[in-house]
Parts: sequence; C-alpha cells; structure tokens
Amino acid sequence: MRRPVALRLQATLATAVVGVAVAVAMPTPQASAAVGTATGYASQNGGTTGGAGGQTVRATTGTAIHTALCNRASSSTPIVIEVSGTINHGNTAKVSGSSCNTAAGVIELKEISNVTIIGVGGGAVFDQLGIHIRDSRNIIIQNVTVRNVKKSGSPTSNGGDAIGMESTVRNIWVDHVTLEASGGEAEGFDGLFDMKDDTQYVTLSYSILRNSGRGGLIGSSESDRSNSFITFDHNLYENIDSRTPLLRGGVAHMYNNHYSGLHESGINSRAGARAKVENNYFRNSKDVLGTFYTNERGTWQVGGNIFDNVTWSAPGNENYPAGPNPTSTTTVAIPYSYRLDGASCVPDIVRQTAGANTGLRTSDGNCAPQSPPPTTPTPTTPAPTTPPPTTTSPPPPSGTNLSLASGAGADGSSKADGTSYGNVRDASLGTWWSPSGSTGTISIKWGSATRVSRVVIREPSGTQGSIGSWQLVNNDTGAVLASGSGAGSITFAATSLQKINFKINSSNGTPRVGEFETYAS
Repeated sequence: MRRPVALRLQATLATAVVGVAVAVAMPTPQASAAVGTATGYASQNGGTTGGAGGQTVRATTGTAIHTALCNRASSSTPIVIEVSGTINHGNTAKVSGSSCNTAAGVIELKEISNVTIIGVGGGAVFDQLGIHIRDSRNIIIQNVTVRNVKKSGSPTSNGGDAIGMESTVRNIWVDHVTLEASGGEAEGFDGLFDMKDDTQYVTLSYSILRNSGRGGLIGSSESDRSNSFITFDHNLYENIDSRTPLLRGGVAHMYNNHYSGLHESGINSRAGARAKVENNYFRNSKDVLGTFYTNERGTWQVGGNIFDNVTWSAPGNENYPAGPNPTSTTTVAIPYSYRLDGASCVPDIVRQTAGANTGLRTSDGNCAPQSPPPTTPTPTTPAPTTPPPTTTSPPPPSGTNLSLASGAGADGSSKADGTSYGNVRDASLGTWWSPSGSTGTISIKWGSATRVSRVVIREPSGTQGSIGSWQLVNNDTGAVLASGSGAGSITFAATSLQKINFKINSSNGTPRVGEFETYAS
C-alpha cells in the first residue's frame, strides 16, 4: 500500500538536511531587475520583461509588496520589487489604489502588468502565503521560496497553490524558485504550480518543486483547454505523487528536468494535449509519462530521455502509460531556440543550479554551470557595445522620415498581444511591433505612390539581434528590393510604391521592430 506523502517526507527530509544547509549558505546576487532573459515560451508573444526600466522598490513584508503595486502611476507602470525576509499572513494586508487589486493573506498580482518580484539579500521566503496571478501579463518571479501554502486547515492562502495563475494570463517567467509543501491534499495542500482558465506563454526554469501530492496542472478540467505554450526546463521534481505536470489540451515543452521519487504518475498528457519531452532524467519513479485517470488521451514526442529505475503499470481503462518503451505519438514544433544538455548530466547540473539562493546560475548547454553577469542599477541604459546599440546607430539619414508623414500608415501579417502596427511609426523605441510568432511582415503604406530608396529598421533597446533573415518587398509588384539579416540601414534602387513590406523570415526568439523608417535618399 502506498504511504501518504506526509509519512514519506520524514525520510526524504532527513536525507536532505545537508544539501539544504549548503544551498542556504551560498551567496544570493544583489539585483535591481530580473537576472538574465526570459527563455522558452515566455520569450514568445512579445517577450517577458517584467518591470524592466521601472522604479526599484525594496519590500520586507507582503503589505509593502502590495503598497509598491498600488503606488504606481497606473496598473501597467513597470516596477521591480526586491524582496527580503519572511513574508507571511501577519505582515500581508490588503492595500487599495487605482493601480492595484489586492487582498489580505495572499500576494495578489491581479489585473496588472510589467512587474518583477525578485528575492535579494539573505533570501525571500513566502511562508504559508501563495502568489496569485489573475488577469495579468508580463510578470517575472525570481529567486524566492514559497512553502506550505494550504487550502484547508489554518492559515489558508491562494487555494492551496504555491503559485497559481488563472483567467487570461500571458507571459510569465518563474525562475530559480523553490516551491514546497509538507504533504498532499489530506494534509491541506494543493498544487505547487497551477495554470488554468486561459493561461499562456509561461516558463518555469531552474526551480525546485518537492514534497507535495501535486506538482501542478495546466487546465482545471477536461473542458479547460485554453491553456497552452508552457516550458519547463532544468527543474527538479522530488518526492511528488503526481502532476509533473497534468496537461489538458495545450502544448508544453519539458526538457532537461530531473524527476526523482514520483510515486503515482508524472507527466500526464490528456484531453488532446501535446507534450515534447526531451533529454530529461527520470529516477526511482512510476508511470512518469502517459495519460492517466481519464480515457481522453493526450500525446507526446519523446527523445533523449533516461529512465533510471522507472516502473510502469499495465495499460487499461483510464490508464495509458507511455512505457516501458516510450515512443512518440505526435510531433511538436518549438518556435524558440534553446540549448540541450545531455540527459546523463541533468541530475548534476540541476543540483548545482536549480532553486532559490543558488546564485541564479544556469547551464551553458554543455553540462557546466555558469554564473549570471553582473547587474547594474539602471537596466534601461544599454551598456556600451561595438557597434553602438540601435538606439544610436545607424545615425538618422538626411531628409524626412516618410513613415511619419501625413497620410502614412502601417499594417502587417499579424501582431503579438500588447503590440501594435502603429508602434513602428511613432518615433519612439519604447513601443514596438512583434508578430504573433517568430516570423511575420510589417508594412509602411501611403495613399499615393511615394519614392523610397532607403529603409532603417530599429530594434528596441536591449533586444538587438532578435531579427534574423529578412526581405524588403515592393508590395505593389511583389519585387524583392533587398534581402539580408539583422536590423539596420538598408539601401536600394529608388522605387516609387504605395506600400513596402519588411518580411522577417527567421529570428532569435520573438523579433521586435521599434521603428520602420523610410527615406527618399
């Protein structure tokens, strides 16, 4: 008979004491913005930058976190909240304001955008207090511990989820966090990392999820299939019964994760879901991949995984394990670039990099940890580079920028949430257009034929290099005026046209065009 999670914890925690002591003793970077750049699906759909460029505020209580949100000029004003100390029910009250919608007993990120919460100093611990993200976008949570959040008993918070997302949530990057419970549902706990009701473009990276009955879900029921585009990489799932994660109807990418001690089931792809599962290490676990507890089956693409002492149940009604010899049942195209560590080194590289207070180290893609570069107190100011960043180079051409002329307009093939075609002709690099995927077309047009011989494509600060290969096309005739790669100045034979297309054929992540300038000479 399977022992309850609470009983199994005694042995697991006893053997982990030495490892925990080492992790706590390691240095934590002082930071004024998120360290590193969002990866995986969080890098798509316009990208995830959190509060970059906004004011930096220090908080040592939950009330202070809420106050920082409520003191912003608007609900979308960027802000970086550096957190240290222990955040709990005793110091987390509701705060009111026009730029926030908070509640007591939970960190409420509701109906807001452009926020970074990062642990600094000696560490940030959310004790029995969950983080709730609802109707929000562009949020980064980094270098924090969330533990023992309950849905029953006392005190309760966030429905028992350590981090929970629901109701039209977009672009969330959760990185180098530790999420843990002290048992399963019978002990009052629910999921460690839950997404439901239209949550998309989320990455969970370099994190630890342990000692819980449920790792997390994507979709709250078989009919909740609007959640998708989730990446899990370099995470440790340890001593968990099931849901690592449970995936309903969406697309997810799991690579270079270490799964150890999964007692009932692991990655549960069901209700039409599609999971790409590659170069993971599964150890001492049962039924680590398949469709479980339903006859509405999901699919998976597998490759490069290691199954070390993994047992598989016999298939039957509402039980469709992928093993003992997992093979692919679908294919999943991944739109972003990523570096795969070999599965054999995953336990070691994850041990050295995952979780809060581990120095925010990442893998170099060759099974070796690397420390993040130093951060600066002014993240909106680009460091000097050669050549200079796009904001200062190339210099403005002589003459009038025809894109800003009266009667000019812009359109395109698609646009990511939060971006606009018109942002490429507003004389500001603080706004931009991105396609809904990694490729797309942005156009400048006029009411009558206009003579053009030079185009300047400018990327927003900090995003240089995202544009790959491109073609400049005369929309009137379909003729290719020029082709190349990267942003910058483009010259070509003077042409009279009513509409000119900048067609991006490849990119590094999601491309961004801050300005599409056009000139007669």
